[in-house]
Amino acid sequence: MRLDFRILHVKDKLMAVKKTYVVLSSKGGVGKSTLSSLLAFYAAERGARAGLVDLDFTNPSTHIVLGVDPREVRYVEEKGIFPALVGKLRYVTPAAFTRDSPLPLRGENVSRALFELISILRLDGLDYLFIDTPPGMSDEHMDIVYRLGEVVKPVVVTTPSPLSVSSVRKMISLLRESGLREIFLVENMGGGGLADVFKEPGITYLGYVPFYPGFDNCIGSLENVRNCPLRSYFENIVDRLMSEG
Repeated sequence: MRLDFRILHVKDKLMAVKKTYVVLSSKGGVGKSTLSSLLAFYAAERGARAGLVDLDFTNPSTHIVLGVDPREVRYVEEKGIFPALVGKLRYVTPAAFTRDSPLPLRGENVSRALFELISILRLDGLDYLFIDTPPGMSDEHMDIVYRLGEVVKPVVVTTPSPLSVSSVRKMISLLRESGLREIFLVENMGGGGLADVFKEPGITYLGYVPFYPGFDNCIGSLENVRNCPLRSYFENIVDRLMSEG
């Protein structure tokens, strides 16, 4: 088998980070990007050296959650790209390079772009890195988990709906088939009922975030994010992640 030095380079970069979490969802509409953004932001607010990388090239949305204008994001280049500073959070979004226009990437080009973006980032000095991925179970973006399983931990986001639960079980099965034995789960827009549903070896239930009709007031600006009434729920999940070995 031909050695992929690009993958080795990315692994070396991520090994310098204390913990790297790849946030996944088996389907869209479960709040994955919102969760990625807020977990990373609150980790930084609590004093951790945290970073967030958005790897959704077609429809990046973390900048919308944080209220960041991608046209105003500036990166410092010095032997790589330093993530921009948003509040206390180190942040990278492809929207800053594309000016929020979608990239027409398909197939292997998606996987190649994911690894190439990470490979040029300066991640040294970070304790925690959250990587937001496109929704779904296509090989192109799941590749980041399959090929970097030694240095990343998957955080799967689901809602309590039967459709979402059924879909996420398939994703967990794929992750296990790829050799991953440690999988984290977050229940979004729920009440904690999935703690028993996914009570099985290898799955760590991190907690839940309840449904909140006024949630739009929790995103769109750093002030909104800081004053979100559900902040404690996200912080509880952050605490669980930080306490994991």
